Amino acid sequence: MPEILPSRFLFGPGPSNCYPEVTAALAHPVIGHLDPVFIERLDNTCEGLRTVWGTKNARTLPLSATGSGGMEAAFVNTVADGDVAVIAVNGLFGERMCEVARRCGATVVRVDHDWGSPIDVERVLAAHPHPKVIGAVHAETSTGVLSDIAPLGQNKGDALLIVDAVTSLGGLEVLADEWGIDIGYSCTQKCLGVPPGLSPFTVSDKAFERRIENPRSWYLDIGLLGGYAGAAGGSTRTYHHTAPVSMITGLQAGLNRILAEGLAAVQARHRAAGAALQAGLVEMGLELFAAEGHRLPSLTSVKVPDGVDSAAVRRYLLENFSIEIGSGSGSFASSVWRIGMMGPNANPASVTLVLGALKEAVAAA
Repeated sequence: MPEILPSRFLFGPGPSNCYPEVTAALAHPVIGHLDPVFIERLDNTCEGLRTVWGTKNARTLPLSATGSGGMEAAFVNTVADGDVAVIAVNGLFGERMCEVARRCGATVVRVDHDWGSPIDVERVLAAHPHPKVIGAVHAETSTGVLSDIAPLGQNKGDALLIVDAVTSLGGLEVLADEWGIDIGYSCTQKCLGVPPGLSPFTVSDKAFERRIENPRSWYLDIGLLGGYAGAAGGSTRTYHHTAPVSMITGLQAGLNRILAEGLAAVQARHRAAGAALQAGLVEMGLELFAAEGHRLPSLTSVKVPDGVDSAAVRRYLLENFSIEIGSGSGSFASSVWRIGMMGPNANPASVTLVLGALKEAVAAA
């Protein structure tokens, strides 16, 4: 028999605990991907995604891929050889945008920022006079920084704006239409409270009209995926691939759970949990990593105290409390912790649990 691991409290930047409604939905009998019942679930899921994205985009759907697949879909459909992609880099996932764009043939113009700082909109807009796309991360998972996207959308000119909302969608305000987002991608395992495996994705009409015909990836071709998701409506729905029916059933349940609570209430719950966690960490004498005024409520980055073994603390939390927090990224791997308050974990009890456990773990390290 395989080993059954104990239940974990996952407070890092990776997979979150799921809403109970999602766990129940994942146990539903598996049905066919062309079954009318599933098609209705898919349509319901797409409508729920429009709500959390703050958009009316017809081509809003769950890509059968993780958030990184959403990132690749965004660029493979918008840039060809020699097209200029201006990308704001203030963490690991801005860097990853650059690499994906480069592999798609783009001429990448990086606008680098110190990790832990928000995007400087003026520098990004001034980086090139006529880019094909501008890429930016709304909620940088590697640093816990929240950047203002609206000014980029308001001043992007003729460029298409691509936005990573991986650690914000479903827990923080995201207004794709109002902010001028042309392509947005996210993931399911963070604020949405659903297991990893899907990428909530949205495409504006402008981006769809300017898409690359026959892009390098058939699987991620939004011209084909839009038809599969019923974007054109009615009898024009076309078959594209075998959808992950159970995952989409789980996502539907997660979205229904969020909308039943009320999107504004869910966002307020995330803000409150993040603020309480950050206040408690400061009270413990710890220093927060992200710039003040730009800290993500859904993911808090905190500096590891001098003389404390980061890995030992994380191991103590896992072995003694079944709590998993994340290490930092890149050069900050051993000097920063990342603590998530996302989905069902964004609540006062989780804050109290993490703060108490972390205090004990640091003392024992």
